[in-house]
Amino acid sequence: MNPVSPPEPYAAATSTVSAFTCPNSALLPLTKIKSKTLSFGPTKISTNASSPISLSSVFSTLAHKNQNTKLKSLLPIRSSSSVGDISAVDAVPSKSPSVKSRLHNGETLYGIFLCSFCPTIAEIAGLAGYDFAVVDMEHGYGGISDALQCLRALAATQTPAILRLPESSATWAKKALDLGPQGVMFPMIDGPKSAKKAVSYCRYPPNGVRGAAHPIVRASGYGIDAGYLGNFEENLLIMCQVESVEAVEKIEEIAAVEGVDCIQMGPLDLSASMGYLWDPGNKKVREMIRAAETAILRPPNNKNGSSGGSGGDGRAYLSGFAMPFDTPRDLKARGYHMVSGAVDVGLFSNAAIENVKRFKMCLTGDGSDDEEEGEKDGDEKYWSE
Repeated sequence: MNPVSPPEPYAAATSTVSAFTCPNSALLPLTKIKSKTLSFGPTKISTNASSPISLSSVFSTLAHKNQNTKLKSLLPIRSSSSVGDISAVDAVPSKSPSVKSRLHNGETLYGIFLCSFCPTIAEIAGLAGYDFAVVDMEHGYGGISDALQCLRALAATQTPAILRLPESSATWAKKALDLGPQGVMFPMIDGPKSAKKAVSYCRYPPNGVRGAAHPIVRASGYGIDAGYLGNFEENLLIMCQVESVEAVEKIEEIAAVEGVDCIQMGPLDLSASMGYLWDPGNKKVREMIRAAETAILRPPNNKNGSSGGSGGDGRAYLSGFAMPFDTPRDLKARGYHMVSGAVDVGLFSNAAIENVKRFKMCLTGDGSDDEEEGEKDGDEKYWSE
């Protein structure tokens, strides 16, 4: 492998570094180091010139040695005309309030589902102003590595990301949580037992079964966030999807499980479980959904006056996906705390179909651009599970 020159800022280190020999490895040995001490401005790091140096450990050491702030990094580095005058700046911009804290404050949040796993689309969604974005690994086209790129794009716009898992399992939860989303959504939760398991997947022993790799994962800033272990449970939104007749019948028990923050209604799978796969808007399906909503939103009536959820008065929050027969305005009016009103794939599909249709009509002279302005395409209709 041909040697790769180090990025220019790092060449300012007083030790001469002529090459990185393993640019794609977690360990990047620095060769031909004349000194056993690397100097970055006022900060010095002792090294063993004969041993490989982990680039991430260099960043971490610099961050912890800086006394001005707890979270500092070499990236980005301010330009300087003086060799050796490399100043560290904040690695992470000031964060907006979390989804969970905004829910606690009584806000109604509006979001989008991302199924395309396209970082550019994720970035556009964030810039558009959505309060949150659900990166959907259940029905979307990507996995963990694809989701990571979307999380990075959303982070650049300070838009909270929620990861919907392909299935409710400890393995998927572990991999998703290590990426550092603000929330995780567990599909097909049918009762309090599966809800308790979902919560346990999100917590480290002895309170759960989550595997520990906190010193190196993105969720902890790759080990730089010293407060991660102390506050991640408080900041994480745990969402359980209710999408079957059995789950609706046990919805109060599910919502009462300690650690369950939010119940996500799944109208499509619910309609399928009732025998109305082709008719999610059926009156009986809507009645079932209303019954589930009432169970979540009514005041708690257990002995201590509070359920185990984290919503208002100790109850779980209620989240839903808008449908043609059930608009975002309708959901908000009925008391939903989180409303998802769009899917990236659906938005593009509808826009593309409408764009082509308008041009075809223009060619034939049938109609105008103003016709059918309020119509909804049939395929926009039903999606969310």
